[in-house]
Amino acid sequence: MTSDDWSDDTAEASGTGTGVDTGTGVDTGTDTDTDGVESEGESLSLFEGDEGGLSAAQRRTLVLLLKHRYISAAEHPAAWRTLLASTSRIKSRLNDLFLDLHVDKHFEVAFKRQAQGEGGVVFPTVLHDTSYTREETILLVVLHQRFRSERANGHEFVIVDRDNLLEKVAHFRPAHATNRSGDAKKASAAIDALAKAHVLLRTSDPDRFRIAPVIEVLLPVARLAELLEWLRAENGSHSVERADAAVPILEAELEPAV
Repeated sequence: MTSDDWSDDTAEASGTGTGVDTGTGVDTGTDTDTDGVESEGESLSLFEGDEGGLSAAQRRTLVLLLKHRYISAAEHPAAWRTLLASTSRIKSRLNDLFLDLHVDKHFEVAFKRQAQGEGGVVFPTVLHDTSYTREETILLVVLHQRFRSERANGHEFVIVDRDNLLEKVAHFRPAHATNRSGDAKKASAAIDALAKAHVLLRTSDPDRFRIAPVIEVLLPVARLAELLEWLRAENGSHSVERADAAVPILEAELEPAV
């Protein structure tokens, strides 16, 4: 399973910035300009020879979109306001790089993804094509279910702890898998990877995380169905009983939240 639709950093712009905490995805001062649209008669030139067509705030928002897996109203409020005020102009700049822009106003998140050419045309890309591990895929499904359930019960913030997530992943261990220590390390690494991707947001407790609302946008029902089939295939013929036992749990993810 690949993650190139949303979670890949750009190859050219993946370095750390001076005003962005790349460990948590929380903006620490880069997008401080809240004026998303330049005033009439205001010069857009920011340096000698500058021929850019975006304001300073719009450029900062564009850079955040390129550097981060996604931006949100909660963690990048100024950039989010700028994006809503200048969606077409910022989307146009991404389109120039064969990238598309997805904006979800309900969950207040936005992210870039590789544009798909008509007739199967393949465009050059600035995104890294990476794949989720088996453990990361399981966690994405589990986190999506937990998020929908807690939100349906009226909880604004959904908190999970590392030990509980490790238990969830272990439940889907194929029957023929005997390296429990190695599997546990892979599961722990998967948690860290999703934290790095800002699907899990760190808290003051290093073993407790808040599930980012972006999980709802990343995993629509159709994608969950695909993951269910993938996990069935991954468990293999040597663990049919374990795979079948997992099916009711995963299919519960496909039920609409009440």
